[in-house]
Amino acid sequence: MKKLLTFVAASTIAMAHCTAANSQSNLDLDTAEGAHKAMRKVQCSLVDNKPVTYYWFGKAFSRRMGERDKALFDVEGMNVRSCSTITDPKRGTGYHLVTREILLYRDVKTGEILKTWKNPWTGEEVEVMHVANDPVNSKSYVNGRDGKPGKFAGDILGNKWQMNFTIPLFYPNPLASEYQAEIGGTYHATEMFNFLGDLEDLKDGSKNTAEVAVGWARMSDWLPWMKMGGRDGVIYMHTAGRKLDSWDDMPSSMKNEIKKNYPEYTTPPPAGDPRLNVTSWKYYKEVKEGKVTLPKR
Repeated sequence: MKKLLTFVAASTIAMAHCTAANSQSNLDLDTAEGAHKAMRKVQCSLVDNKPVTYYWFGKAFSRRMGERDKALFDVEGMNVRSCSTITDPKRGTGYHLVTREILLYRDVKTGEILKTWKNPWTGEEVEVMHVANDPVNSKSYVNGRDGKPGKFAGDILGNKWQMNFTIPLFYPNPLASEYQAEIGGTYHATEMFNFLGDLEDLKDGSKNTAEVAVGWARMSDWLPWMKMGGRDGVIYMHTAGRKLDSWDDMPSSMKNEIKKNYPEYTTPPPAGDPRLNVTSWKYYKEVKEGKVTLPKR
């Protein structure tokens, strides 16, 4: 009995030490280091070069003055990514996020991936150009651009956390002329992101990544392949999704599309990828210039 009591006491002490150690390892979101690690857990993983996949789906609509919005097509997207640790003399420790992303346009009635689309305003049957942006990379550090320690980018509501980012875009359109300041044609869009999750999961020091729900909305000029010919209006998309446990958790239709037409999208770009980012407008231009060949459907 004495040996049993001694064993139980020792086990209790060990468990207490273990609990204390885990508690100490939990992220402190009030510190720059803790906030930085939390953001990395949202974006990817604390483990260098560990692949992470986001998946989302929703709808795309038109918005024109004087007419009812039209449901143009369903949209389905994915982004495969990873992070690697980097350092900067001024900004301290950081991570390099490397990603590639796909956005597919599907028929609103059948759900089939669109090969062509009939423009309801012009009556023209146009070839659909799905989004295949490779890469879409970024860097983040413990300290901001001004050298000051960063802060947690989200809000805490009870036992939940949430982040929202609104990114207005207004820059020279790669499809327009060099006289955009004189005649217009500047690319104009807004990207809107929501990230949400459980607070304890985010702070848990024993977990290298966080469980995240995501919302993505986008408002922009007409897509170039729609051939709207300068008509007034915009297109907007509204989607929801989450970070998956693995790439294989995506729907079979998306996985089959990737394996058939975009095989490189099963994994992220290599760590330290130095390439310039690709946008759907740049992608369209490269296709038209013959630098990129579209999949045959």
